[in-house]
Amino acid sequence: MINNATISNRELEILQLVANEHSTKEIAKELYISVHTVLSHRKNLLIKMDAKNTAGLVRRGFEKGLLQILNVA
Repeated sequence: MINNATISNRELEILQLVANEHSTKEIAKELYISVHTVLSHRKNLLIKMDAKNTAGLVRRGFEKGLLQILNVA
């Protein structure tokens, strides 16, 4: 389902943070980028992974092996 597009390392970082329930503002702060940049990466991920929303993005991430469950204590 990835539309012949390569997902960048930064997009993978953002995907992981989205899957871990971080807000756009939290992601921007953690990665030292602007909120606008986070939104742009997220939009690109939605297109590349053919997802309609955040839930679909996370689902596709797991289906494609891009995400894994991390044990956070």
